[in-house]
Amino acid sequence: MLPATIEELAARLDDQDYFAAQDLTVAIHLALQLGRPLFLEGEAGVGKTEVAKVLAGISGEELIRLQCYEGLDVGHALYEWDYARQMMEIRLLEARGEGATAEARDIMSRDFLIARPLLQALEAAREGRKPVLLIDELDRADEEFEAFLLELLSDFQVSIPEIGTIRAESPPIVVLTSNRTREIHDALKRRCIYHWIDYPTPDLEASIVTRKVPGIEEDLAKSLALAMERLRDMDLFKPPGVAETLDWAESIKLLAAGELTPNLIDSTLGVVLKYKDDIDAVRASGVEALVG
Repeated sequence: MLPATIEELAARLDDQDYFAAQDLTVAIHLALQLGRPLFLEGEAGVGKTEVAKVLAGISGEELIRLQCYEGLDVGHALYEWDYARQMMEIRLLEARGEGATAEARDIMSRDFLIARPLLQALEAAREGRKPVLLIDELDRADEEFEAFLLELLSDFQVSIPEIGTIRAESPPIVVLTSNRTREIHDALKRRCIYHWIDYPTPDLEASIVTRKVPGIEEDLAKSLALAMERLRDMDLFKPPGVAETLDWAESIKLLAAGELTPNLIDSTLGVVLKYKDDIDAVRASGVEALVG
């Protein structure tokens, strides 16, 4: 059962160890109650994808993930024909001496269709379930795919010429994410509940660290959160997200370091920064500044 109130949703999110600000909780609540897709934008690593995973945990439904990439087409996102199985069936029909009509009728059925994430979600919703459909990093896909997705999210149905129309009885829970490497068309955004997820405040990030990395000292968690805030204020090519904060906390815990020191920061920069130019820039400005 999905939470019926904002307060209940906030409690369920907390049970899943997801720290959501009040405005994000409200956006999720509205998307669930209105049956609208939830469109989340923000920098990489701020917890956009995690929202879909948490909603699957709260609802007890299946998480169906479509990872977008350049060149993604409808075939890979919706369905494909199982050509190998079709050819095998034709060979079997020929061996039994059946005619061409039987061949065409048999191999162009649902049994020979490979459902990709979008069709999987529609079929699950048609059966009365409410899966969580995650369309991740939509900004990586081409605009042609975005146009197709706009039509699909409008009616939650798709027509397959050989089979017919597959329509969801009620819309699945849909979460779209974007790192904003390009702008998503307004027409798609208008069909969604939109929310921008920003980096957490140092206090909130310290709370996330202490919850997600059991056993870490609170003072060390606060020092890490403040250091991450200072890193994000620098002119870096790829500022680190919360995921990198947790990796850093796990690494420092593994090294059994009781406090954040310049030497410790310098030797573990590769945990949070993934580009040489960013690491060089931090070292040039002085890692001491991250300690405060």
